[in-house]
Amino acid sequence: MNLSLQNYFLLFIIYSFLGWAMEVTCKSIEYKRFINRGFLIGPYCPIYGWGAILITKVLYRYSNDYLVMFVMTILICGILEYLTSYAMEKLFKARWWDYSKKAFNINGRVCLSTIIPFGILGLFITYITNPFFIGILDKINIKAINITAIILGIIYIIDNIISFVVIFGFRATTQNVNKEGSSDDTEEITKKVRAILSQKSIFYRRLINAYPKLRTIKAKIKQIKNEIKENVEEVKTNINEKKEEVRNNIEEKKEILKEAIQDKKEDLKTVFTEQKQDENQKGT
Repeated sequence: MNLSLQNYFLLFIIYSFLGWAMEVTCKSIEYKRFINRGFLIGPYCPIYGWGAILITKVLYRYSNDYLVMFVMTILICGILEYLTSYAMEKLFKARWWDYSKKAFNINGRVCLSTIIPFGILGLFITYITNPFFIGILDKINIKAINITAIILGIIYIIDNIISFVVIFGFRATTQNVNKEGSSDDTEEITKKVRAILSQKSIFYRRLINAYPKLRTIKAKIKQIKNEIKENVEEVKTNINEKKEEVRNNIEEKKEILKEAIQDKKEDLKTVFTEQKQDENQKGT
């Protein structure tokens, strides 16, 4: 689908806003309070905007086949979510979402219960919302489109700058907490970071409220270590139990074999004695 750069940007903003609205609705229901989702200050979640643009630009060629479109959307959006989680974790030293406890997840970054809805949303975007929004944009004067795109672009850039400063402040706070204390407790580090940030500006408080399950990387690593340790202990226990079971089976087999050999000896001894008695009788 060939659209102007301005129209692509406006679609990006529209879908980023809709993604933000969906996230806010779901999390507000879950936590029973308003949560301004997204790491940016404004009402938009860029990952949804980028996903919609990829669907619009890259997957348009598959729009004649519903099934292929569904599968390709799952693949594209799943990769996007995984790479976004990985990049943000490496850049800001924090895990922003974690699906480790959900079934069929990949490193806690994506899971089946989230990528399936992406496929449905991809179909919704392709066949319903894209024709609607693009039809509206086509009716708007090109000058108005340009002015709107420029204004929103400036706001978006300023928002990114402020938000990145805030997030790097979160990263610096996390590093200071890790250096100051020797505690390696899974929850303790994150609690300290949250307590420090809650005393700072409204932007920091918005960030920790937006991600109630936000955790520092060190805390996450500690949790993984504990899980690995538990798994190792469980494996060791299973191995010891299996060794004991094998040992008992071997002892049982040895006893049975001994008894069989002893019985065979007795049989051979009896046969030998009988033969000897027969020979003696014949000699007589």
